[in-house]
Amino acid sequence: MDQSQQIKDAGLKVTVPRVKILNILQTTDQRHLSAEDVYKELLAAGEDIGLATVYRVLTQFEASGLLCRHHFEGGQSVFELDHGGHHDHLVCVKCGLIVEFFEQVIEERQRAIAEQNGFKIEHHALVIYGICPNCQQQAKTQSR
Repeated sequence: MDQSQQIKDAGLKVTVPRVKILNILQTTDQRHLSAEDVYKELLAAGEDIGLATVYRVLTQFEASGLLCRHHFEGGQSVFELDHGGHHDHLVCVKCGLIVEFFEQVIEERQRAIAEQNGFKIEHHALVIYGICPNCQQQAKTQSR
């Protein structure tokens, strides 16, 4: 489905900034982008779309269900396309690398814990903070 149709389906008017921003989110190698990352991509492509517009469009996309916003510790908000499937995240506290994962055993355990405590899960997010292999290797190299 093309960007214009996705924007219409989300209940938004099709505008050039929305199409350009959605295109960046769909074609980038990074799945998690900050507003500043999107803005830099637009600048690199020669687009004249301001940072305030980028923030506004990302917020509209989030409200319409096209995007999910994450607030990871120690960093700015990042956005990712909402493909409908649940996943959790590993976040490197040194470089900010984000790795997505899904583990059925963890999901089942979370449901069981909620049930044991009388909770009906509406939404949940698991974020594990650590140091990625590259940063661990750099630390070893620097300490030698």
